[in-house]
Amino acid sequence: MKNRVKELRTATGITQQQLAERVHVSARTIISLEKGQYNPSLLLAYRLAEQFGTSIEELYCLKENREEEDKRYENL
Repeated sequence: MKNRVKELRTATGITQQQLAERVHVSARTIISLEKGQYNPSLLLAYRLAEQFGTSIEELYCLKENREEEDKRYENL
């Protein structure tokens, strides 16, 4: 799932480890999130959005992700 975690993390000048500590996960989890290899729990998504002062919808590009998924289903 496309997200803006890395973009916002680097814009705020914090490391993956610092972000991990702030949202109570491992740095490995942050790395996986940034690579789009892991979808967070609702609580983690909320904590991340809160950390960056944005909404979950904006952080996880939900409109774009939904449109991409809808296109995949149109071809079935």
